[in-house]
Amino acid sequence: MRSVSSASRLRPAPAVRRGYRVPVALGSTIAFLSIAVVVYLLWPTWRAQAVGDPDRTPVSVGDTLFNVPTKAFRVKFQRHSGPQERVDLNFVYPSLAPPEKPKRATPEDVEEFHPIDRIFVSIAAHHDALAPETRLRTILPRYLAPSPAQVEDGLSIRPFVEASPYSTEDLITAEQPQLAARCTRDRQTPGMCISERRIDGADLTFRFPRQWLKDWRDVATAIDRLTAQLHAVRG
Repeated sequence: MRSVSSASRLRPAPAVRRGYRVPVALGSTIAFLSIAVVVYLLWPTWRAQAVGDPDRTPVSVGDTLFNVPTKAFRVKFQRHSGPQERVDLNFVYPSLAPPEKPKRATPEDVEEFHPIDRIFVSIAAHHDALAPETRLRTILPRYLAPSPAQVEDGLSIRPFVEASPYSTEDLITAEQPQLAARCTRDRQTPGMCISERRIDGADLTFRFPRQWLKDWRDVATAIDRLTAQLHAVRG
């Protein structure tokens, strides 16, 4: 009987237990509210910030270093630094700035014709293939039509013979400033031109609409500027 009475005296009464619960619950509520206020006040600093791409990405093509504007890459998986076999780029003409992210096209945009406002550049390792300047002097003249060149505003235009690999193209050259390009003729689609340059272990191929040749001096200057900007090595 003594043990039972002792246990009864040590066990808190129900009213006492309820008295303990009230301050504990109140303290927990206050602590929770305090934490919630702190989280609310600090939440803006915890949000993940989008890390933007660097302005330029150094790539090595044919063991030749190029500094490429990151937004100029046309192919997503090429958008990284280090050695690459080829990179494909585009620039807005005439500003030569890398293009902004394209907006979603609407059906009206698809139906409406939009003239090309980009100059496309491919940089590829040449692996000791014939240089563009050498092809211009020794290979391409073999396929030119025997008719005399047509000269327009300083441009020399000569068609290739029909049976040649370049039968749908004209060879267009100029001296001041220098320009050499193979251009398809305007047919159902507007003609396009290809001009090539070599820098060390890489060949640069520039593609642009033939219609731009109306201001061919500006085009030749733009190609020179892009060549210099892409190959500029920054410390």
